[in-house]
Parts: sequence; C-alpha cells; structure tokens
Amino acid sequence: MLELRSASVGPWPMNAYAFVCPHTRHSVLIDPGAEPETLQRLLDGTIPQAILLTHTHPDHIGALDEMRTVLGVPVLAHAGPHWQGVDIHQDGVLVDGDIVPVGEGRLRVAYTPGHTEDMLCFLDAHGVDAVVGDTLFEGGPGKTWSPEGFRQTLRTLRDVVLTWPDETRCHPGHGASFRLGDIRARIEAFLAREYGDFYGDATWDMGLDA
Repeated sequence: MLELRSASVGPWPMNAYAFVCPHTRHSVLIDPGAEPETLQRLLDGTIPQAILLTHTHPDHIGALDEMRTVLGVPVLAHAGPHWQGVDIHQDGVLVDGDIVPVGEGRLRVAYTPGHTEDMLCFLDAHGVDAVVGDTLFEGGPGKTWSPEGFRQTLRTLRDVVLTWPDETRCHPGHGASFRLGDIRARIEAFLAREYGDFYGDATWDMGLDA
C-alpha cells in the first residue's frame, strides 16, 4: 500500500499531496500549488518520479514551474482544455483508467469533470485513498461556473464517485479528508433533487427547503 503525505500550502490554503512507495521510496507529487520549500520537505527521503495535476486552477499549479525545475521530472495532467487556456507545458496526457506506477505501487486515474473540464482524481490500487482535487468536499461538490458544469458534476458524482467503495478515504484540494461512506446518503439525496439552471457553490443539503 502506498503512503500518502500531505501539506497545506498557499494563502487559501490548498492541500498538496505525495504518494510514496514504502519499499522503493519512489514518489509522485500532486498539485504543487505554492511554497516550493514546503513541497520539497513533503518529498524528503523519496525519489520523485512525476508531478501529477488534479486540475489547472492557479491555486493548484502556482509552484509548478519551480518544482518542475527542481525535481527534473515529467508533468502529467489531463489534455484539457485547461483553465482559461493556461499552457502548463505538460510532458504527458492522462485519461480515465490510466495507471501511474509509483515504485511497487500503482495509482488509477479517474476523470471527474464538473468543477473544471480537466479534473482528475488519483486512487491507490487498493481503493483506500483517493486524492480528489476539487471534485468534492465533505460538505458538497466543487464550485461550478455554468449550468452545464453543474450538470457535469452531477453526472460525475453519479457515474464515477458513487462507484467507489464506502471505505474510500477522499482527500480534497481544500479542507479535511473524509470517508466516502459517511456522506454517500447525502450525495444520493443531493442527486435526487432538481436544480434547473443552477450553478455555483452548492452543499449536499441544498434544496431541502425548496
């Protein structure tokens, strides 16, 4: 099983993560948002193999160029379109179902659009830990920017997230981690309600009084 490390960086703040193979000490860094020195400490004692991006919002890639230079490893992300057309000069494209090796361990890529068009989640092979970016949080889904984006979030929750085991520990881009099974019923109830052309910030309990 891969070891998961995290660090809170930047003014928002944002959660950066590293998966580490306990046997070979190989690692991948996920979402280098800020504070390169903190990110380097997150990787202490490891052999970095790649930088992975959940999505390309500025708070998740603020230290990308510096960490790419420091680590000398490839940057892997969804093909896009990226947020506001940003060019991240990625070295490889990840698609749904891809496997990223980390030493003797493996990460599975899940495409989870809605918050952005290039959103990815990274799940360890055992389905225990999932770095979910801004796909969802303990209190609700990630903010959306159009009615279609919100409808895409609903599809992502129904067709992707809810297929994961209850035991999956979700590690979001902001805030605390949570167990999927603990909020599954709230997500299912959220999906059962009608929202019209809504988009923006949402909570799982939104619409209960409508």
